[in-house]
Amino acid sequence: MTRPLDRTDFAILDALQNDARLSNKELAARVHLAPSSCLERVRRLREEGVLRGFHADVDPAALGIGLEAMIAVRMDVHVRETVHAFLREVSELPEVVAVYYLAGAIDYLVHVAVRDVAHLRDFAVDSITPRHGVKHVETQIVFEHRRRAARPAWNG
Repeated sequence: MTRPLDRTDFAILDALQNDARLSNKELAARVHLAPSSCLERVRRLREEGVLRGFHADVDPAALGIGLEAMIAVRMDVHVRETVHAFLREVSELPEVVAVYYLAGAIDYLVHVAVRDVAHLRDFAVDSITPRHGVKHVETQIVFEHRRRAARPAWNG
């Protein structure tokens, strides 16, 4: 089990979410720790699975992506095997940015990044609709999206 996080851990996480390229020396200065203590904290956060990775934010247009969309999926089969199979298989598709398994009228929300509208149509028809248990698919085009780093509600 992961130990409870303290204010210093939250400060480290906040700083890294804002700039994952900070050197250990810069990070230590920002969170008021000695560099050796900071390095140990970051190592522990990684080992405990709190820090799951560091990612580059790439301009989608540079990759030939001209359109993002959210595909809402309703299933008619809700057995555990079908749920896990859908999540696993759809997550591995190259167009898929994220898959959310939800409570409510929609079972899944699939965030996709594609070249254009024709690619989106083909993806939905060929890669989502024919899957076992899929009852209904509805697609919404994303005009703009901004990502914000996760922060605890009580930590501002």
